[in-house]
Amino acid sequence: MHDDRSLVEARLKRVLDERIRPAVYPESVPLDVAVLTVPGEPVPVAEGLAGPTVPIAVGDRWGAPWGTSWFRVSGTVPQAWAGRTVEALLDLGFDENMPGFQCEGLVYRPDGTPVKGLNPRNQWVRVGAPVAGGEEVLLHIEAASNPVILDYHPFLPTRLGDKETAGSEPQYTLARMDLAVFDENVWNLVQDLEVLGELMQELPVDGARRWDLLRAIGRALDAVDLQDVNGTAAAARAELVDVLATPAEPSAHRISAVGHAHIDSAWLWPLRETVRKVARTTSNMTALLEDEPDFVFAMSQAQQFAWIKEHRPEVYAKVKKAVADGRFVPSGGMWVESDTNMPGSEAMARQFVHGKRFFLDEFGIENDEAWLPDTFGFAAGLPQIIKAAGSKWLLTQKISWSQTNKFPHHTFQWEGIDGTRIFTHFPPVDTYNCSMKGSEIAHAAKNFKDKGVAQHSLAPSGWGDGGGGTTREMIAKAARMRSLEGSATVTWETPTDFFTKAEAEYPNAPVWVGELYLELHRATLTSQAKTKQGNRRSEHLLREAEMWAATAAVRTGFPYPYEELDRIWKTVLLHQFHDILPGSSIAWVHREAEKTYAAVAEELNAIVDAAQRALAGDTAAGGTLLFNSAPHLRGGIPAGGAATVTAGSGGRLAPREAGGYVLDNGLLQVEIDGRGLVVSAYDIGAERETVAPGRAANLLQIHPDFPNMWDAWDVDAFYRNTVTDLTDLDDLTPVEEDGSVGVRIVRSFGDSKVTQLLTLAPGVKRLDIDTEVDWHETEKFLKAAFPLDIHAERYASETQFGHFYRATHTNTSWEAAKFEACNHRFVHLEEPGWGVALVNDSTYGHDVTRTVRASTAGTTTTVRVSLLRAPRFPDPETDQGVHRFRHALVPGATIGDAVREGFRINLPERRVAGDRAVAPLVTVDNDAVVVSAVKLADDASGDVVVRLYESTGGRARVRLGAGFELGDLAVTDLLERPLAGATVPERAGDGVQLTLRPFELITLRFGRS
Repeated sequence: MHDDRSLVEARLKRVLDERIRPAVYPESVPLDVAVLTVPGEPVPVAEGLAGPTVPIAVGDRWGAPWGTSWFRVSGTVPQAWAGRTVEALLDLGFDENMPGFQCEGLVYRPDGTPVKGLNPRNQWVRVGAPVAGGEEVLLHIEAASNPVILDYHPFLPTRLGDKETAGSEPQYTLARMDLAVFDENVWNLVQDLEVLGELMQELPVDGARRWDLLRAIGRALDAVDLQDVNGTAAAARAELVDVLATPAEPSAHRISAVGHAHIDSAWLWPLRETVRKVARTTSNMTALLEDEPDFVFAMSQAQQFAWIKEHRPEVYAKVKKAVADGRFVPSGGMWVESDTNMPGSEAMARQFVHGKRFFLDEFGIENDEAWLPDTFGFAAGLPQIIKAAGSKWLLTQKISWSQTNKFPHHTFQWEGIDGTRIFTHFPPVDTYNCSMKGSEIAHAAKNFKDKGVAQHSLAPSGWGDGGGGTTREMIAKAARMRSLEGSATVTWETPTDFFTKAEAEYPNAPVWVGELYLELHRATLTSQAKTKQGNRRSEHLLREAEMWAATAAVRTGFPYPYEELDRIWKTVLLHQFHDILPGSSIAWVHREAEKTYAAVAEELNAIVDAAQRALAGDTAAGGTLLFNSAPHLRGGIPAGGAATVTAGSGGRLAPREAGGYVLDNGLLQVEIDGRGLVVSAYDIGAERETVAPGRAANLLQIHPDFPNMWDAWDVDAFYRNTVTDLTDLDDLTPVEEDGSVGVRIVRSFGDSKVTQLLTLAPGVKRLDIDTEVDWHETEKFLKAAFPLDIHAERYASETQFGHFYRATHTNTSWEAAKFEACNHRFVHLEEPGWGVALVNDSTYGHDVTRTVRASTAGTTTTVRVSLLRAPRFPDPETDQGVHRFRHALVPGATIGDAVREGFRINLPERRVAGDRAVAPLVTVDNDAVVVSAVKLADDASGDVVVRLYESTGGRARVRLGAGFELGDLAVTDLLERPLAGATVPERAGDGVQLTLRPFELITLRFGRS
């Protein structure tokens, strides 16, 4: 037989496109349309429904950027259509090739009842099935004219990302507003042909099944009368019955499909628009659940549920009913789908606390899975946090985006820094927007790396980010693939159903130890510096507010601000969403974030101030107390306490013979040359130089930074090929103040200016570096380099509840790909017996490289801190303006010193008028054990909750002392619930005795007697 595959395949495409799909709606009549254009921000539904309208016609332009238009569409069903199914087709000007990221609508009835969303691939509203004829149709559409930011030529700078710069030019053209007859038989023929045609393309040419499908499709096309598609669709479908009925092989890959609509809580739209995106999508999904009994939809992010509860109660009522029915599944148990690299220990824990608690309170549901399909890599501290929150599974898809290395598993056990393992799944379909295309289903089966030992994978299915979620077409295609020869099987199931089956079939899944590093989007550790600073400072202010409010509540009866702290935590957690904290959102989002963080700081500082004044005694007595919020003794002040302290003796500042200055405090001698660069940092006690021979530290370096794509997200390895050392000097001035000695350095470069203050304080082996940058560069990357005279094959970066080691070498492609990585408060390098720490107050990105010195032998290991970038997409003004950073170089530091100094720089002492020393509410007698939270229990019982962890990577025996009368004691999960089977620590006087494993975290709940 001749090979006519290409002929039949081309015929199928054209007949579907030009004859069969258009016949789904064989008859139509236009609707009358009028519009209310809302200036400024969206209005309540009732106002939009009642507002005055003016006529508008198909073909007219509408919608200024970020505007809202309320369309009123009306018409009458023709009598001739009696007995047929009728739908309204409402095309706002959609581009179907872009399922999301453009205009959207939510359809309401005149009484304010939401009907469903309108999206590029979901433009219909059912009027009747069947209709009697003569029905009056009246619908209202709340339409958002969100501009297209990520267009066909992506990553072009645009001013559309902020309403203040977007202008008023209409963005869309009203395309179609019709009543139309819906021919379900033709629609089903489309689904039949799409499923079989897509499957056919994926089957081997030498296999019989491919030819069976080809011949059946040919017969079906022969049966279609192209001048009477509607009259012959049934005959065409009859030709496909047998090939659709042939069941899947027993060994076929098994896909658990779950309805899904990944909605970024902010990205190419502001937070306020996400509220409406969620309302539109959930309206779609609750309507679809009513029509499709087998369908299951999962939605993560408790914040998004909370938004529609507050702003769209009419939509939330439908969601709550669908959840009660078990088919709309709250998933993930987190407040938002956050970044997991940069959030601090407590913040990462609170993502689960607030997310799980919302789902428990609202729905009585407890999640076993963490659901993070789009997060840009996963910190090695996360498994322990997931387990401590009472969960046991993780789903993500993002690692499939890695550019260099292919991850070796799709289902595996992920082991964190403390040894906790979490059963983890990467969907081999390689998308969280599966549309049930044959190519996607075939890819999932072929791509699955655990064949032979496992058979199940998950496919999150539906259009996200304004695409409206799962469609009826996806459900129809999945039904045909439930058991279809040549295809993986597809069944709608909840995440819990999937994970239960997957875990049961794969009891000995392979283990991956350490971080799940995404080999892409590395620049998200640096972009939008003020957002990152706002996050870091909010996290530490929350620590202070909880600790001092709890201490004051126990000691003085100070009213503990439960509601305020709950609200502020949720605000901070929201801004850790994986496109806000990483700096990859439009200008509007980051402009608002800066204002939000300022308000958060003001409110938290007020709480801290009020609590400390309540503790400080007589504020008029003339005394001054220093409050230490850090978890370590500092300058004689206990951790979590306050006392009066006298200043130590000062350091020495002298001119340097070759130019510059020498700073000396008896512990550390620092030489700063005439260029303002640190050429020596000598550890006097250890008789050890820190700076590599012939090199200079605190060297600012600038690189061109124009990645191949994803400007705010990516920095590509070739950026390192070109570098400029910033050594030109405007001014070098000695500074002496309060016993500290230092120099002020001023440099200009390009259109920017940097001022640095290098300070050596008395009594500490630490060089403090305060940097102010007035930044006006474009597509540049600014770093600060510290070449160290140290030989180390690995270095430590702080992560949640501990630290994680990375290689300094590039032996393999896995190590070479980590050319930009994340740290929290410190990085630490060490030779046996001597180390160096570099600590920071708000930066995350860094790189570490090593070279061997040819002239003097020995190894130079260079740590470079990433300070600022200047990408132009999606925010064309990214990071322009004044920024302030604090770092410190700590020679001779152990890992414990790195931990202590990292807390110190992020928790500066506070001076408060008063005469009463404050004893800590809790104490620990082992510096390796860090108290990460002291607070009152969230249930307002008055119990004291203490969370602590081992911070150095070793075993720790510790006595935790309580500065109050102890009552009951419980070991709890992160939600402050007693852990079943947990060993209660032994009492030791006014405290308890504990033994912690390396990096183990534990939460204790103390009743007060």
